[in-house]
Amino acid sequence: MRVAIVGGGVAGALLAWRTVRAPGGASVDLFTEGTGGRADASRVSGGLVRAFEPTVEATGPAAESLAEIRSSDVLREWSGYRETGALYVLPGVASVKEPAEVVDAYLPGSAEVVGRDKVVREFPFRTLPADSVAVVERHAGHISPHRLRTAALGAAAEEGVTVHSAAVDAVTQDPAVRTADGRVLRYDRVVVAAGAWTPGLLARSGLPVAGLRTKHIQYSLCAAALDGLGPFVDENSGLYGRPCADGAFLLGLPCDRWGVDPDSVTPDGALAQRVAESARRVFGVSVAVDRTVASCDCYHDPAGLALRSLGPGLHTFTGGSGGAAKTVVSASRKAAAALLA
Repeated sequence: MRVAIVGGGVAGALLAWRTVRAPGGASVDLFTEGTGGRADASRVSGGLVRAFEPTVEATGPAAESLAEIRSSDVLREWSGYRETGALYVLPGVASVKEPAEVVDAYLPGSAEVVGRDKVVREFPFRTLPADSVAVVERHAGHISPHRLRTAALGAAAEEGVTVHSAAVDAVTQDPAVRTADGRVLRYDRVVVAAGAWTPGLLARSGLPVAGLRTKHIQYSLCAAALDGLGPFVDENSGLYGRPCADGAFLLGLPCDRWGVDPDSVTPDGALAQRVAESARRVFGVSVAVDRTVASCDCYHDPAGLALRSLGPGLHTFTGGSGGAAKTVVSASRKAAAALLA
């Protein structure tokens, strides 16, 4: 089987590696489209990885991915996985019992459900709503999606994947890939895994965007004294973050800017200011923004990195909605199997 994968982010790179190594094998061409050198989501992602998510449906892929990373010397090395633990704080109305049970199935003993008082006592939160509930994970931390992408690209090439740096102008339902220099290359399967560039490429090709859209994402590297706090999400305030190796703390808030051009993303100063103000309110410490990093990602409803069909032989592999780092290991394995079925 001849397979083309368009997109050189962590999703496309891992899918190419998985596909060429799958039983029966395949001839794989990977078109990086130049995204590997841009500030794409793989390059700038904070790389938080944990098993727990607020729903059972989202927890399964995240837990499966993290368990595979932890059990594989290769994936731990490729991704630069650092196990620090993680904290996820939710409003009291949230139901965490069933997702926590899913975590325990993949990572026994990792997750503990705790109340608001224990969070305030053991972590540097100045205050939280009285009914807050939290999940503390021992087996969680962060990876470098860019490092994982780079390693997977190298390994894929060693396994026989042909990596093309030529830009792709369009894909067709033949299925085929039309490069910017006018070549039309036909395959048995074509997968568009170009992240935030996927909706634009599909529209340029005269194909339905299929529920995919882009969204601005950013975080700020801050000077903040948050001793004892590792990777965290606080749904009460919207804040998320993790400590960085240089002593800074990565902090972010969700953004509501949709339909952004991935080639024209610039930092949103007002959002960075809201991050600093929110962190000061939640943690009660001085927070100074040193640098802000902006990019965008491809979102899908329902969210999740998955292989989605656009017709016989034509697929997308994107839609991680800002969380692909947590699920890309398991999602790429499942996508490769489905692609070759």
